[in-house]
Formats: sequence, C-alpha cells, structure tokens
Amino acid sequence: MRAQFVLSEIGVGLRRNLTMTFAVIVSVALSLALFGGALLMREQVSTMKDYWYDKVNVSIFLCNKNDAASSPKCAKGAVTGQQKEQIQADLKKMDIVEDVQHETTDEAYKHYKEQYGDTAIATVITPDQMQESFRVKLHDPEKYKVVATAFAGRDGVESVQDQRNILQNLFDLMNGMNIAALGVMALMLVIALMLIVNTVRVSAFSRRRETGIMRLVGASSFYIQMPFIMEAAFAGLLGGAVACIMLLVGRYFLIDHGIALADKMQLVNFIGWDAVLAKLPLVIAIGLLMPAIAAFIALRKYLKV
Repeated sequence: MRAQFVLSEIGVGLRRNLTMTFAVIVSVALSLALFGGALLMREQVSTMKDYWYDKVNVSIFLCNKNDAASSPKCAKGAVTGQQKEQIQADLKKMDIVEDVQHETTDEAYKHYKEQYGDTAIATVITPDQMQESFRVKLHDPEKYKVVATAFAGRDGVESVQDQRNILQNLFDLMNGMNIAALGVMALMLVIALMLIVNTVRVSAFSRRRETGIMRLVGASSFYIQMPFIMEAAFAGLLGGAVACIMLLVGRYFLIDHGIALADKMQLVNFIGWDAVLAKLPLVIAIGLLMPAIAAFIALRKYLKV
C-alpha cells in the first residue's frame, strides 16, 4: 500500500468533513478528559483514605459524673480507676492495637479550647464536663468493630467511636462525583461514537465514485477502507491529545497554581504528577483505537466492497 495515497485520502476526507471532524475531536476530548478525571479522582480518594485512615483513631469515651446522671450507659456511675486500668490493660493485649493513649479531662478541655475557643459555648464548658478517653491506634483501621464489640457496653464506657466516620461523608461525596463524571463520560462517549459513524458514512458517500473505481480495478477491501479508518483514528488521536492537555492543565491549576488547593488544603495528600502522567498513555490509546474500531464497524455497513 502506498503511504502517500493513504495520507492524501485522509487529508481529502478531513477537509470535506471539517465541521464533523471538529465535532468528533471535541466529543472524544471531553469524554476522555472525563474518563481520565474519573480515574484520577478514584486514585485521589484511595490516596486520601490511605493517608487519613493511617492517622485516625478509635476513641473510647469514659463515663464522667455528668454522664452518670444523664446517660443510661453510665447508670452505674463514673468510671473508676480500677476500670480504667483494666480497659487499658485489655487494649494492650489485643493484637490489632498498635498504640494506646490516655487523654485526661484536663487534656480534653485544653484540646477543646484550642479548637472551639472562639465559640459562645466554649465559655460555659468546664473541665469536669469533659470526658476522659483512650485514643486507640489500630494496625488495620478496618477492624474497628473488634474494639467496639469488646468495649461497648462495658462498665465505665460511655461510647466507642470510629473517627473514620467523620471522613466517610467526604469520601462518599467524592465517590458520588466520580460516578457522576463516569455517567457524563459515558454519554459523551456515545455522542462521540455516533458522530464518528456519521462522519464515516458521509465520507464514504461523498467518495463513492472513487471507491467504485478502486473496486473495479481489483483493490482489496482493506486498501479501500484504510483511509476512512485512518481519518477516524487521526481525529480520535487529536481528541486524546486534547484530553491529555486538559488533564495536565487541570492538575496544574487546581492543585499547584490558580486555585492552588495544595496550599489551601495542606492536610490533604494530593496525587502527584506521576499519577497524571501514568494515565495519559491509556487516554491516548483509547482515543486512537475507539474511533478506528467504530469506523471499521461502520464501514462494514456503509461501504460494501
């Protein structure tokens, strides 16, 4: 096959269907940008979970005098020194426990003032109203229920809380956004495929005389179809390249500069450039192969050879 002929036919096809080709490029770019963004968001959620779940603790709150009067779980009174020693000893015996820290009422009050000292309610809270607690760090945060089952309902224990629940709403929101992005991506992908099929159909119809002559002189089906497939692949490749640029620019402005989330949210461990660069070959490959396959299928219907 002469490469010059194929390239000239690709140029002719792109010029004849310039508007539809541009629409294909934009549709492919948007769908693949959403696809890449969804992959990166999924990786971001995973990175944040690994980062935060490694830092959160299970908190065992102990009964104080106020709880004894108001909470049914503390009906037997405030926690005693012997109960505290027993709870701490039992925690240290558990294989899943990595570290145990005891927080006194004074320490809890100090931390509360640091976080909520500017609020009105902070002025009426006293140290004796705060709860003592054990801050338990687990080797595997997913095994929170083992600790909850062992200590919830025990004398002197008011509640057992998993701090992961504080972050779960954030992760659920990000997962929901990820699903929404995938839904929009699927819609854009369908639109892009329809445009590719229509573009190939129009291109085949506009060159029906040339293909008829090639058929009469004995050209193979592959030889006749190749320019159409290459046109679609080239448009998809441009769309994939645009999608890659959008992902790179998005990472640059959202995290490093512009909005600069890395500076405004320093407690969040954002994905790095390596994660973005690792997704680009996949985006390019899909952008190249998807239109080519769609064109090949369309040609079997609209270009009988």
